[in-house]
This record gives sequence, structure tokens and C-alpha cells, in this order.
Amino acid sequence: MIIVTRPGITEAELDHIRERIEQLGMRTHISRGEHRTVIGCIGDETVLREAALLSIPGVESVTPVLKPYKLAAREFVAAPTVVQVGDFVGASFGGRELAVIAGPCSVEGKDMLRTTALAVRSAGARLLRGGAFKPRTSPYAFQGLGRAALRMLADVRAETGLPVVTEVMDPRQVETVAEHADVLQIGARNMQNFSLLSEVGRVQRPVLLKRGLSATLKELVMAAEYIMAEGNRDVILCERGIRTFETATRNTLDVSAIPVLKADTHLPVIVDPSHAGGRASLVMPLAFAAIAAGADGLIVEVHPNPEQAMSDGDQSLTPAAFADLMHGLRAFATAAGRTLPSAAEATVAA
Repeated sequence: MIIVTRPGITEAELDHIRERIEQLGMRTHISRGEHRTVIGCIGDETVLREAALLSIPGVESVTPVLKPYKLAAREFVAAPTVVQVGDFVGASFGGRELAVIAGPCSVEGKDMLRTTALAVRSAGARLLRGGAFKPRTSPYAFQGLGRAALRMLADVRAETGLPVVTEVMDPRQVETVAEHADVLQIGARNMQNFSLLSEVGRVQRPVLLKRGLSATLKELVMAAEYIMAEGNRDVILCERGIRTFETATRNTLDVSAIPVLKADTHLPVIVDPSHAGGRASLVMPLAFAAIAAGADGLIVEVHPNPEQAMSDGDQSLTPAAFADLMHGLRAFATAAGRTLPSAAEATVAA
């Protein structure tokens, strides 16, 4: 249930409303907008049915939230959420400027990571991605360098100024990964690992939540709700393609998911065109489609020498191809009413 307050409500009136709701055994969440304040009521809404909430001074309207997710529902906040990554300049999701995350699928060594980071930064990327722990279909495939990769990511961040995005796979890893990374990624295979979702919900790091291979949009948002229910409201949703009957691409990019999620939730939505297409030649057109459909950013795999990559080389762009992608995105960003940082701006931001 959400309560919208009257314009000009006083802090005393606001506190009284919250106290009344909490007396009934519910939790409250305050969202202040430019023109209104929304009080979200979390818990069993049946206790509020006879509470005469409209009689409380300062209350303008009371509306039930019929969706199974509450904290992530668009009605629950006064304005769309902008997720800011630490104090890094320009590293935010959900604002007018598009945020692009780029880097290798896996961290293979410090030199290759540094080379890639400098290249993507010069092309306009705002964040660096790199896998330390890699969930692979085969137990014999490269599983990542683990803690050593985390240290490399932190070192390259210190040198380049790019905040780090990396995946966490197990609740036992969360504390260690959070010490080194600025954004914690939950991969598609872990989207419904509820213990992991709850654990990342207890740390103060933005979470990049990827849609599961066969997950519905409702299931994706409910996974976000697990994180937010633990207190972490900085969740970024990621559409990365779903499994369908089609075999021409690695996955099927669900472009319609972008406007649906933007209409139903207040959370920022980005797209992973690399995993969706599975081939480098498909990354650019899928990225264009994502931005045209309203995505708040992209996460793109870039490797200095894709044919020697230890994972996902087929879908990785070279630094030159990534620069071309960023150049081509500008027209689509402008058409969508968004902006992209120039290469010079990205360098200054670092």
C-alpha cells in the first residue's frame, strides 16, 4: 500500500503517519519527490483496511499495491531511481546520461586488464567489468582467477579511476568481493539463488541483477525484491537474453522487456548485448535496439585479442570495435533523449 501526502506536509505530520503505520505492525519507506512524498507500507496490508488513514492529517490518498513486488513497484516511489556508484563521476544508472560497462568476460592477467580498461575508458565507458569467479557450464572450463583477479581489478581501478563490476556466486564470497568491487553482479544462473540475493541485500553496494535464462519478468523483479527487502535499494536490472527455441543466436534478446520493466518498476534497466547475441557481429545492432527501446545503459564484453580469450571470445569486441560501437550509439541516444559521455569526458571523469 502507498500513501501520498499533501503538498507542504510538515515533518511532524510525516512522523505521525509513519508512527501510526508502524504501530499496526508494518514497515515504512519514505520516497521524497519534487512535488510529493510517498510513504510505502510494507507488510500485511489487511491490517490497514480499517485504519481510517485518510483521516490522518497530511494524507492525500491511499492506494493498494496489487503487484506481488512492493519495494520495486513504480508506484512505490515518487520518481525513478537513479543508482549512483560510490562517488565516481558519471557512474550512475537511471539518469539522462547512459552508463556503459565494458571489459573482459574473465580477468586473465593484470596487463590485459589494464590495456582493456584504458581502451574502454578512452572510448567513453564509465565502468569496468571483469569476471573473477566464473560460473561455467562445464566444470573443466576456465573458472576464473578468483581472489587474485579481485586484487587486479582493484589495482586497475586505482590506476584508471573506473569503478569495478564483478560477479559474486556464493553468499560466502560476498564480503570478499564487496571489499574489492563497486558493483556486485548476480549472474543469470544465480538470479533465484535466494540466499545469495539476501546476502547482497545486506551490503551497501549497488547490485547488477541479470535476468535468468528462462525467467519471466515477474520472477526477475521478485528477485530484486529479495535484495531490496534486506535494505539495499540500489538494484540495476539487466536483460541479457533468454532461452527460446531459436538457435541462430546464443540467446534471444527480449527487447520488449525494457519498456515493460521501465513501466512497472522504478529501477534502472540495462542490456547485455554480448550474451544475447553470442557473436561480436551482433553486439552493435542489439545495443542500438536496446538504447532505442529505452535502456539506461549497456554491459559489453571487450578483449584486446578475442581469439585468445579464455572465455566468450566469440562475442567479445576488440577495443577498436568497441570505440565504433560507442560512436554509433550517439545517434540512438540522442533520438531517445539521452546522452553519452565523449571520450574526453570519460577521461576527465577518471
